[in-house]
Amino acid sequence: MPLETPFGNGLDGRMYTDLARLTPEQRVTLTESFYIRTRASDLLPTDKPWLVRVGGRVPRPFDLSIDELEKGSKPAGLHLMECAGNARSVHFAMMSVADWAGVPLLAILDNAKVKQQGTRVLVSGFDVYTAKSTSSLPGASWIFTWDQLRSAGAFLATEMNGSPLTVDHGSPVRLIVPGWYGCACIKWVNEITLVEDAADATSQMQEFATRTQQTGVPKLARDFQPATMDQAAMPVRIEKWLVDDRIQYRVFGILWGGSQAVKSLEVRFNPEEDYVAVESFEHHVSDPWSFWTHNWTPKQTGTYMIRLRVKDPQVVARRMDAGYYLRSVEITEV
Repeated sequence: MPLETPFGNGLDGRMYTDLARLTPEQRVTLTESFYIRTRASDLLPTDKPWLVRVGGRVPRPFDLSIDELEKGSKPAGLHLMECAGNARSVHFAMMSVADWAGVPLLAILDNAKVKQQGTRVLVSGFDVYTAKSTSSLPGASWIFTWDQLRSAGAFLATEMNGSPLTVDHGSPVRLIVPGWYGCACIKWVNEITLVEDAADATSQMQEFATRTQQTGVPKLARDFQPATMDQAAMPVRIEKWLVDDRIQYRVFGILWGGSQAVKSLEVRFNPEEDYVAVESFEHHVSDPWSFWTHNWTPKQTGTYMIRLRVKDPQVVARRMDAGYYLRSVEITEV
């Protein structure tokens, strides 16, 4: 698949980040390299001021202008986003980190004195296209509890990497829910609606139910578990070095997701081999992603299957435990 080159249109539009270029010195993905899961619709209204309608079960519905949001925008820090459909077929390249700025979503509702009792928050975005998608359903929206938005620190982003959002990244405003998969980070936000606690799940929630580790496809939003990213790790680059006239390989990888510090990360290079501790590894929960390296001397040429695990059984890592982020490499010289 082409990397860091946009292709396709609308719901079928994509761009993949080249993770092999990552270095510890450059933790932020350049905006022009930040992955795209859906490209902007050619029907996106750009000829009039953008408004975000706040309505539903509120005493007095009101509109938020982009000017108002930009005035209240503050630095929100570095946050990683991963598409819930990130897959081996695209080199797991639907994952990036940006430096965001925006307005906390709950601050907007609190300032409007909106009551929480018996309600959930539905965030929707413009999602209308001229052509029918071959792989996705229109209807970008997600329903959250107030506690979910509060604990995640969800915000309406107006900037990434010090500049206004690009149109393919959700301009003029998108939702960012730190620690959640990208399917919940709605682009082109145009509505915030307070709905009843027994509201039906949205079409987007149902489409991504399997990819966010739900039990089946719940009918009601309240039966959905948070679409949070479990702890995960994988290699993104393998370097070949000549050390003392001998070939040695160095595996460079990333660790991301989860909500607790990882103290022990292990790697193996084929199913018949034992796991060994990763040699150089340090994890800080506050980091959007952490980097690790491991020196490796294969005994023979051939194909190797590289898999990682977190030794601590208390760390939730369902995808990694299932071998989802397994990577393969062909070694032709030892």
